[in-house]
Amino acid sequence: QVQLVESGGGLVQAGGSLRLSCAASGRTASTYTMGWFRQAPGKERERVAAMSRTGGSTLYADSVKGRFTISRDNAKNTCYLQMNSLKPEDTAVYYCAATWRSYDASTYDYWGQGTQVTVSS
Repeated sequence: QVQLVESGGGLVQAGGSLRLSCAASGRTASTYTMGWFRQAPGKERERVAAMSRTGGSTLYADSVKGRFTISRDNAKNTCYLQMNSLKPEDTAVYYCAATWRSYDASTYDYWGQGTQVTVSS
């Protein structure tokens, strides 16, 4: 069982930055692949970024490459999403997720409650 809690969302001006954090329960965070997803009203949920257990492999959506960075600190059981050069189209609810599958998996087993990110134009 894994519980995930996101934090760090909020309102930011276009061009600004936010850092999202995802705290995972337990001391076995390194067991799981971690990912970030987002969903805006009227749009389907999309995978923003994912990172392997060791942090050696990452995936990014084309829309965020060069602007977002996923990282993890297994000692703290925490995953991060650094978001720079934010655009209004980045506005969405962001979800932290975890899976025991590979980092390139399309399905995840555990989900956080989500945190709202709003980017004003």
